[in-house]
Amino acid sequence: MTIGGATEGVTDADLLRAHVDGDPGAFAELVRRHRDRLWAVALRTVGDREEAADAVQDALLSAHRAAARFRGDAQVTTWLHRIVVNACLDRVRKRQAHPTVPLPDGRHTDDGGTAGGPEPAAPVRDHETALVVRQALAELPAEQRAALVLVDVQGYPVAEAAEILGVAEGTIKSRCARGRARMALQLGHLRKGDDGHGNHQPTGSVPSRSVQARSEGRERR
Repeated sequence: MTIGGATEGVTDADLLRAHVDGDPGAFAELVRRHRDRLWAVALRTVGDREEAADAVQDALLSAHRAAARFRGDAQVTTWLHRIVVNACLDRVRKRQAHPTVPLPDGRHTDDGGTAGGPEPAAPVRDHETALVVRQALAELPAEQRAALVLVDVQGYPVAEAAEILGVAEGTIKSRCARGRARMALQLGHLRKGDDGHGNHQPTGSVPSRSVQARSEGRERR
């Protein structure tokens, strides 16, 4: 099967099969479709842009080589995410003993772009709060962090997160609950209305709380 330049109506599985059959552009098209979400998951899981980029590159190289072994027991996108998350977790575990985790410095946007500072619509205080939340996320154990990134940050259903991580749905829910509890302790000053600089901040503006609420709503459904 040759994909050529026409990809409308072509599924991810079609692209992967075409890649295995020798189509030189099929895998690149597959990556193009999913790179933004793969990058976002990697960045949030690893917490460092350079390491996230290296993890994605390593994972996609592995997927490129392992495509012929894909058996179709999961969606292609789930398979890709699993490889990327595993590459990220390998890096996280290697540095887990280190107390300091590099984080984006605020000059970059989460989608890989660049910016001179916080987005115009976001107050500086909200930007600083987001950095504190990222730091708390980075300090979680690797498995809890991965579960929270997939479910709370990226919005994957619990069932899909379980497929990606290769564990039971109950395990995902448990890891998310433990991770949220740990973050709640670390971010207690935000929940009480203190932004860390002695200024009062409305409780409802804490990003982690709204994210958690949305996730818990998905789980109840």
